[in-house]
Amino acid sequence: MLIREATAADWPAIWPFFHRIVAAGETFTFPTDLGEEEGAGWWLLSAPNRTVVAVDDDGTVLGSAKMNRNHQGNGSHIASASYMVDPGHGGRGVGRALCAYSVEWARAAGFRAMQFNAVVETNEHAVRLYRSLGFTVIGTLPEGFRHPTAGYVGLHIMHRAL
Repeated sequence: MLIREATAADWPAIWPFFHRIVAAGETFTFPTDLGEEEGAGWWLLSAPNRTVVAVDDDGTVLGSAKMNRNHQGNGSHIASASYMVDPGHGGRGVGRALCAYSVEWARAAGFRAMQFNAVVETNEHAVRLYRSLGFTVIGTLPEGFRHPTAGYVGLHIMHRAL
């Protein structure tokens, strides 16, 4: 698996799983009816932020991550990231590779920590993955997320010093 900078040419490969994940409304706080053009603007970030794709040996996009400052001004030393793995390629370590890559990116860019603002508590796979990579839940916003089947559930704030 190779992780490389994403380009606009990658969006047609990202959009199908991006749309599927967002429309399901189970893990992201994005509007479930987010359109393709607007979604590209939200996901494909420009420098100094970064968007990457994980590809296999054939160049198939397996997943993607966007990495950015979590805050501006005096809080700009904290990074954040978001990850999407094509469900058809889940269970192959793509999410772990993208998360580890983003931690190294943030460290190399001089950030002091990473913070995820909205990890849906029912997204147990992601919570377990982030914990295994050194993140801790530092707080939970009770009923901060309206899950389509579980109802109102918490949003974890997760943190890791770099």
